[in-house]
Amino acid sequence: MAFSFAPSASWRRAPVAGIALAIGLAVAAKLSAVAISSLGENGIPVSAIVLAVLLGIAWRNTFGLSSRFEPGVQLVARRVLRLGIALVGLRLTLAGMAAVGPVAITVAAGCLVTALVAATLVGRLLGLPRTFVHLLALGTAVCGCTAIAAAAPVLRARASDTGVALTCVVVLGSTGMLLYPWLADAFFHGNDVAAGMFLGTAIHDTSQVMGAAMIYGQQFGAPDAVAIAGFTKLLRNLSMLVLIPLAALSMRGSANSADHGAEVPLKQVLPGFLVAFVLLAALRTAGDAVFMSTAAAETWSGLITAALAASDLLLVCGMTAIGLGVSLREVRTLGWRAFLAAALVAISVGCASLLLVSRFAGVPG
Repeated sequence: MAFSFAPSASWRRAPVAGIALAIGLAVAAKLSAVAISSLGENGIPVSAIVLAVLLGIAWRNTFGLSSRFEPGVQLVARRVLRLGIALVGLRLTLAGMAAVGPVAITVAAGCLVTALVAATLVGRLLGLPRTFVHLLALGTAVCGCTAIAAAAPVLRARASDTGVALTCVVVLGSTGMLLYPWLADAFFHGNDVAAGMFLGTAIHDTSQVMGAAMIYGQQFGAPDAVAIAGFTKLLRNLSMLVLIPLAALSMRGSANSADHGAEVPLKQVLPGFLVAFVLLAALRTAGDAVFMSTAAAETWSGLITAALAASDLLLVCGMTAIGLGVSLREVRTLGWRAFLAAALVAISVGCASLLLVSRFAGVPG
């Protein structure tokens, strides 16, 4: 019987290597953030999330990401990150949701309309395929990659259109994730609710929204903005129930259109981690009502603090994995018209969000 010491196929597909890489880079980001923040007499505050994303991008585009790392990185980017997002729900109560809900819905609706109109106009001006324009509009307006993945089969989009739309959303959403926290501070400094709504409506994907909110919270000492951004993003997701069927109807008669009524799976609109986000907010509400006036108040507060600390760590690991998924080489494969269209739509949505939040979220000036 012959023995081989070469790694088996199952080992190469195991997630251990990718998980270890993501955790290692996340730890490096955390330690670097602490070290940089302690430099000088007053320190230089820097967010661990920023460093985590940048380290992930640098690793992917310097050393590459072999197939041995892919399963673990994907697991961290999906399950670990989503668990971290769900735990953010403990920062918010149902009363808090009810208080910000009307304004958040107004701002989100305005940004949705802006994205749809801008995509249509820019698509016509640049002569882009209608299917791609619909995918781009939904990806920018609603939920980034999730919306594109949900809409592509409904619209019977070509693989090329879907791939380009996904790449645009990843690149521009990641850029916004790294830049918009400072824009939020410039416009809404001291107003955590307004900053959270802006980040929750101006950035594409849920992971990118939460990454930007975490950067803002860590960089400017405003952790409450994270929960507001997550809740606002949840409201945007709900619009998929209406927008994707409408997009399918508008494509009737074209070569790529669906022949039958469009149905959007509920799990695409409300994935489990967002449902858990709301349930944990309800748990926080109930726990505060039951325990805060009793002898168990200190224990309850300790549990909440520990859960939120765990959320922060999970989000740093998850955003490291997101960075590992960004290939700068893919940017060069985009046609200039598609990328220009995506950039113009993203800028339009960002401007609309700034104006609407300034108008409706109690921002002075």
